[in-house]
Amino acid sequence: MKAQYIGTGRRKKAIARVRIVPGTGKITINKRDIENYFNYETLRVVVKEPLVITDTLGQYDVLVNVHGGGYTGQAGAIRHGISRALLQADAELRPILKKAGFLTRDPRMKERKKYGLKKARKASQFSKR
Repeated sequence: MKAQYIGTGRRKKAIARVRIVPGTGKITINKRDIENYFNYETLRVVVKEPLVITDTLGQYDVLVNVHGGGYTGQAGAIRHGISRALLQADAELRPILKKAGFLTRDPRMKERKKYGLKKARKASQFSKR
């Protein structure tokens, strides 16, 4: 069994379980290739950012299980997970990843709906009469 490193990433409602295994640099998300999973190039760039910034792009195969949220949240969750997994693989990468802000869990969540309102903050139009 080859060495594998595990990291969990979260953003909004998305949760990504990431495994990195020494390999050729193939990224598989929910048993699909990254090109098939994310239609937008920007999201693919977001996912690959931790690997690019640490110069480990061709060294690891990335296997991801992700669920919940939309595609942008999922991309952010995967980035967070990859960063954490890389940290397990090599602790010296911490300052680089920390400086880039990839180890910080993005705390922004959807605000809950309040009673008397249509959404979290949207109210019906006010009229004096």
